[in-house]
Amino acid sequence: MLVGRVVRLSRSFGRTLALDTLFALFALLAAAVACRAEDLARPLLLVASPALQGAYSHTALLVFPMRDQHAGFILNRSTDVKMASVFPDHPPSAKVAEPIYFGGPEMMDSLFALVRKDPGPGSVRVLNDLFVTAESDCIDRIIEQTPNDARYFAGFVGWKPGELEKEIEAGYWYAEPFDASQAFRPDAPSMWEELVKRLGNGHPRPTDLHGA
Repeated sequence: MLVGRVVRLSRSFGRTLALDTLFALFALLAAAVACRAEDLARPLLLVASPALQGAYSHTALLVFPMRDQHAGFILNRSTDVKMASVFPDHPPSAKVAEPIYFGGPEMMDSLFALVRKDPGPGSVRVLNDLFVTAESDCIDRIIEQTPNDARYFAGFVGWKPGELEKEIEAGYWYAEPFDASQAFRPDAPSMWEELVKRLGNGHPRPTDLHGA
């Protein structure tokens, strides 16, 4: 289980103590193992069906298993918010070139870092050399030492047991095993168009889909 403070985004741009629910989320992630043969037991790239309506329309997500649950980040929703504007009293934050991305509707006031290599204590491996952390000391270390070897997200997406499987079966998502290079694409805001053509042949389903 990860311990320590989690970076929180707020009107005052301050930092507060982590919520127990976030500790539980990353404890589950750390405990996740490839104990099943199904695709859902490994990290996936999800691409929204062209017919999917609502908050997840035209999105591409990284999703990873947490025992019988799943969590992940929307990869192609950049914001116009820079790290330096969120933490003006932390000079190293000005070194982060990219804006913060909107990761999902869960815990939107918390900051997560998806990192290209192991950043040390306080992080959890997602896949190979891809790691994630929400622990503030770890994020500070990343920003101060390798600020642009990470992508930063506000919030995440979560699924209860069985939800993701039902959504894929219902046609909400196209899915394939996750390639870590997708996490840091410079063309992230436009990646959905390319991915949906490759995974879904560019053809929307006959009726709009709601409910994801």
